[in-house]
Amino acid sequence: MKCKFMKPLIVTLLVIFVAQNVFSQKIENRLAELKIILPKVQPPIASYVNAVRTGNLIYLSGKGPTSSDGKFISGKVGVDLTLEEGKAAARNTGLNLLAALKAEIGDLDKVKRIVKVLGMVNCPTDFTQQPQVINGFSDLMVEVFGDKGKHARSAVGVGSLPANMAVEIEMIVEVD
Repeated sequence: MKCKFMKPLIVTLLVIFVAQNVFSQKIENRLAELKIILPKVQPPIASYVNAVRTGNLIYLSGKGPTSSDGKFISGKVGVDLTLEEGKAAARNTGLNLLAALKAEIGDLDKVKRIVKVLGMVNCPTDFTQQPQVINGFSDLMVEVFGDKGKHARSAVGVGSLPANMAVEIEMIVEVD
């Protein structure tokens, strides 16, 4: 005995499956459009982990900017690096954080919202453009995630950072 609903049910399930696979790569497609290749995830430089998940929140440890050889981009913004170089270092740090996030959750399409960001800029005491530096990171999050990339943020100046990194950024992300 044939069920008259079997063929429409199979077709519907097939359409849902295909649609999920097509749309599940939305952020990967966006990265490709932006010509962004995420770097290799760097291991922590001390006794901690890259990310901790609690419920639907991912807390990402502070990351810094790295060059193609994996060494930190270092120096004080406003002394050793220009404002634009500092902004580029913050963007680079964003790529490192996205790589760590992807390693933790497997699929960046699970991101519901970038919630909170703390950006630290290695700079002299009279430097006051920390927000402009950390915009390099924030602008990247909006480029990649659209409105889901808009976040609450603090941008502060510090006298030094580990390995003399130019910036260090940590973030909290809500996921499905």
